[in-house]
Amino acid sequence: MTEPNISGRDQSILELLENDARLNAQDLADILNEDADTVRDAVRRMEDERIICGYHTVINYNKVLRDERIMAFIEVDVSPMKDKGYDHTAALLAKYPEIDSLYLITGDNDFICLVQGRTMFEVCQFVADRIAVMENVQSTKTLFVLKQYKQSGVLTGAGRTTPGEGRLVVSY
Repeated sequence: MTEPNISGRDQSILELLENDARLNAQDLADILNEDADTVRDAVRRMEDERIICGYHTVINYNKVLRDERIMAFIEVDVSPMKDKGYDHTAALLAKYPEIDSLYLITGDNDFICLVQGRTMFEVCQFVADRIAVMENVQSTKTLFVLKQYKQSGVLTGAGRTTPGEGRLVVSY
């Protein structure tokens, strides 16, 4: 696979969109002193080449849907498969819609997944019924998110608590 050709203009477009995905081609053109059609074509090309893979909104779930959404990081230790390495397992894990993000990592485990569900029980069942039983999975470790302070470079609470925005209450 060849490396995509990234110009200085492309890099500037990427940086601007990373900070504000709401910018349209005309906005970007105005900021960069470029032609809107040229910018639109550059964005479209980078989307086609999967350099730009999506546009996302950062939501402070400490303020909304707090009781309707649970996030957990799942550490997964696997035995790499002969002639397939880690990619085969990653492809299987990535198919689950419950897994929001998936990374191959260094350290004590091989993968870390960000999983989302409606309840702690739902997340636990997903891990037990889907991830832990995979052929080459050796172990899993579930780490529930109690409070989010920053996401995608955006502060979602800056460590300050306001009434109703404290730590997630977990009891057994």
